[in-house]
Amino acid sequence: MHSNQPSNASQPESAKLQTVGAALMSAAMSLPLAGQALAEGVPDRGMISLKHLDYLDSQPGNDRIKVQTTALQFLTPISGQWSTGGSVTTDGISGASPSYHNASLRKMVDRRNAIDADLTRYFQNDSLTVGLNSSTESDYLSRGFSIQGSHSTENRNTTWTAGIGVNNDTISPANKLVKNERKHVTNVLLSLTQVFTANDILQFNAGYSQGNGYFSDPYKIFDKRPRERNNHTLLTRWNHHLDSTEGTARLSYRYYSDSWEVKAHTLGLEYVQPFGHSWTVTPLVRFYSQSAANFYVDADPSYDPFPPNPPDGALYSSEDQRLSAFGAHTWGLKITKQIQQDWSVDIKLEQYTQRSSWRLFGRGSPYLLQFNARSIQVGLSRQI
Repeated sequence: MHSNQPSNASQPESAKLQTVGAALMSAAMSLPLAGQALAEGVPDRGMISLKHLDYLDSQPGNDRIKVQTTALQFLTPISGQWSTGGSVTTDGISGASPSYHNASLRKMVDRRNAIDADLTRYFQNDSLTVGLNSSTESDYLSRGFSIQGSHSTENRNTTWTAGIGVNNDTISPANKLVKNERKHVTNVLLSLTQVFTANDILQFNAGYSQGNGYFSDPYKIFDKRPRERNNHTLLTRWNHHLDSTEGTARLSYRYYSDSWEVKAHTLGLEYVQPFGHSWTVTPLVRFYSQSAANFYVDADPSYDPFPPNPPDGALYSSEDQRLSAFGAHTWGLKITKQIQQDWSVDIKLEQYTQRSSWRLFGRGSPYLLQFNARSIQVGLSRQI
């Protein structure tokens, strides 16, 4: 689905993929609430959950992409020293996608089916996880694997994590512009999680991704991108528990830069507040800003209703708004209810707004229309 991070900007609009790099980052970012035990060990019980997401993005006067996603997730301990987990996801995608900038909407319908699975072996102070993932759409096939290891000190106050993931994608668009084009991406992650006080946990992540192959969008006019894209990410997270309210504040900052000269900053804040009768409320806010890719071709109303041609002599060019300079805000709220001992239900609402004028740096286009997205996710979980 549409992200306020630039990692998916090189993919066709229909490619709603979960990359190995995202899976690795998600695993390393699973920072516990301050006040909870940090040490990773064999789970005492298993878990199964069902999530459903309703997503819609829009621009003034037009609804664009609609996504209905259902995901089944599970985690199961095995034989005392092992656990296995995974998920099965299906997306129904429909709506209209711009051929360039905000203009010339084209209809689209697609379905994505994805599956991932992992196996973890636990040791006294260490763990090792191996994972596989697969995602299939009518025009996009992705296969990948990952391996991740963690080491904790004897007192369990410090945990080091390292991981590597590889994805191999095949692109065959319906317009047959290309056929069986390939893309190969390797992701590396290093992470340090440190307990500083009884109420404070900090985490530092550094990531590197190297990609080669087909990054252009075959459904967009005059879209030709380099066949290489490398990026660096730095992420810091801090959880602070407040004894006075029994709540926990979660603060995060992420910096991203890549070989296309896209540079991005993401600042996130959540506050987890438990209430009586097993209710938990979590408001959240994220602020995002990025600079444009060095080959992005800006909107110009003098070309309307036709897209601007690439600059003379340009080797690469793209009119994809996701490669422009812009800023974005996300506001959200999650409500969770624990039912008895084993069951819990939750609902999460998010509203995303993107504008060129909100960028913090880089030249932006005053002609790009405002972009909005809203999502509603409901979930049901059970410990087994």
